[in-house]
Amino acid sequence: MGDAVDLLMTQWARERPDLDVWPMGIMGRISRLSRLLDRELKEFFAAYGLERWEFDVLATLRRSGPPYELTAGALNKAAMVTSGAITNRIDRMAARGLVERIPDSGDRRSVRVRLTDRGLALVDEVLEPHVANEARLLASLDPREREHLAGALRTLLASLGDTTLG
Repeated sequence: MGDAVDLLMTQWARERPDLDVWPMGIMGRISRLSRLLDRELKEFFAAYGLERWEFDVLATLRRSGPPYELTAGALNKAAMVTSGAITNRIDRMAARGLVERIPDSGDRRSVRVRLTDRGLALVDEVLEPHVANEARLLASLDPREREHLAGALRTLLASLGDTTLG
């Protein structure tokens, strides 16, 4: 079974047979897959009144363990956005009552971001259906294919410097 990228690969092979465009096949598929998955996840989170980035912040705080708080800098590193963007996100989520800012007892210049009871309840409500939705999106892959894909993506991410969030 072919995909949309197969067509452009065929066209390049016809137009530029001298050029090995194999990277376009991988990059094109990653890009197209990213857009398709983003659309699916946006739709899923909208049903819970969330943006995808809001769930990412809630989930990052939730998996940090009690008391479900991190510095804004740690959230920024996990989200891979600018400090201004994370400040804006925290502001918006605080206004919704999902997170709160807590002064850092160890560093008066720093603020910690903590899940509120409402934020904790929401992330716990969404988490199980979210995992089920992701499993649905990956259902066409058998267990061996999933492991192979995860390993290949891990290798690529690590080679580009995405090794830890710590």
